[in-house]
Amino acid sequence: MAIFPSEEWLNGLEAKINSDERYAEVAKNWEGDLFFHIEPDGNLKEDLTFYLDLWHGKCRKAVYKPDASAYPKPTFKLTSTYNNIVSVLTGKMNPMTAMMTMKLKVQGNMGYMMRNVPTVLDFVRVANEATEEIM
Repeated sequence: MAIFPSEEWLNGLEAKINSDERYAEVAKNWEGDLFFHIEPDGNLKEDLTFYLDLWHGKCRKAVYKPDASAYPKPTFKLTSTYNNIVSVLTGKMNPMTAMMTMKLKVQGNMGYMMRNVPTVLDFVRVANEATEEIM
């Protein structure tokens, strides 16, 4: 486990996704990459981005602080302030509630996201388990 946000945390998340049998089963039909944009707030003083290529219950690629132009058309782009993403990661805010209240803005096919709520919720579980401490 590692401190969020950091490259070590993202690498740990990738490893956790790829080793978690429950996630592999729940997300076996998921096809889509995610580009996260975390806006400064609270303890985060500058924008942060990371990219995850999730495919059938595995993470094919994870990139910390990628150049957005390298991933011009991700399936989903998620934008949130640091404090809101921390609330989601620590279980203080349900990710679906965060999306519906625009505390977690999602660009992409919301129908697909809503049809895959169990995958979304299990992704958050895995991310929470990969997180030792929120800085």
